Order: sequence, then structure tokens, then C-alpha cells
Amino acid sequence: MSDLHDSNTETPVWAIFGDLMAALVGVFVLILVWVIGYQLELAQDLAFETEQRQVEQQRREQLEQALADPLASGRISLRDGRIGISGSVLFALNSADLQDEGRELLGSLIGPLQDYLSERDELLMVSGFTDDLPIQSDNLHFEDNWELSAQRALTVTRALIEEGMPASLVFASAFGEQQPVAANADEAGRARNRRVEMAPVPRLGSDD
Repeated sequence: MSDLHDSNTETPVWAIFGDLMAALVGVFVLILVWVIGYQLELAQDLAFETEQRQVEQQRREQLEQALADPLASGRISLRDGRIGISGSVLFALNSADLQDEGRELLGSLIGPLQDYLSERDELLMVSGFTDDLPIQSDNLHFEDNWELSAQRALTVTRALIEEGMPASLVFASAFGEQQPVAANADEAGRARNRRVEMAPVPRLGSDD
């Protein structure tokens, strides 16, 4: 009688198998949900990156259109959204005094730049750069390339404001001999590195 009772109380094999299958299905569903969620996240990231690239491309095209005339004349360059002006157009060697040609060029940029900045609610960063040659010892105006690049950036910034650019839309920065665009191996390369760049940048706290 005892053996018969024990055999009747044992859990049937099909019930154990059913529980196992239910657990496996549950695990499979969890994995499937995770995979679908991960794929959706990847798709959203890809869509965001694509949108950002399109926005950046549109910004470059808008800037090119705004500066079509000075670009066509070769007086400025546009690279990665940064407007480059050769230092020789703006300043004499080792000087931060703006030349007449440079002031005239800056004045011609005010209109298109101000329209572009206002449409996008952005600011204009004016950056000064030099070559890697040290300041000559007889130069009493600047201690080093950092100071020279800073003064040139300030000179251009002030000239833009004097020509009509609102002071609230522009600021200056200095990079000295850092971030060259050419090798400083010869005069041609050093001349390219002596430059001022102007770049539209988002305002602090802007979502753009």
C-alpha cells in the first residue's frame, strides 16, 4: 500500500516538462524583447546621426551662399564651417594693426554674417593663429605668439563691431601656433598658418 501511495504522489513527467518549456519560452520572450528594444535604440541613434549630418551639411551650404561673393573672389576660404582670412591680408608681419585692405574685407562680411547668425541664433568666434617662429627679441609689443594671436583676434573683433556687427554676437579667442593648417617647414606653410578664422558657434545652453 505504501509503494502504491508513493507512486501516485510523484509529479508526472509531462508536468515537469511543461514547466521547463514554460520557463524556456519566458526566457526566449525576454531575450526577444531585449533584442527588439536594442534594435529600436540603434535605429533611433542612426536616425539622429543622419539628421545631425543633414543639419550640418545644410549649415555649410547656407554659409557658402551667404559668403558667395568673397568666396568667389578668393579673399576668404571656407573649411569645415570656418571662415579663414590670410594674416597677410589683415596684418603686416608681426603686427596687430589692421591694414586698409583687411578692414574693407571685414566690412563686406558684416551683412551676410549678421543675417546668418541672426537666423540661427548663433555667435561668431574670431580666432587668431600664428606660425611657429618665436617672436623676435626686438619686438617690444608682444611677448610670444599667444599674445600676438590674441591681439589680432581682438583687433578683428573690434573692427567687426566698428563696422556694424553687434557686440553681443561676436567674441575673440587665441590659439597661438597651435592647430596649424599646414607644415611650418617653409614660408608658404607658415604664411598659411598666420591667419584669422571666424566660425559660427551655438550659444551656451542652445539645443542646436
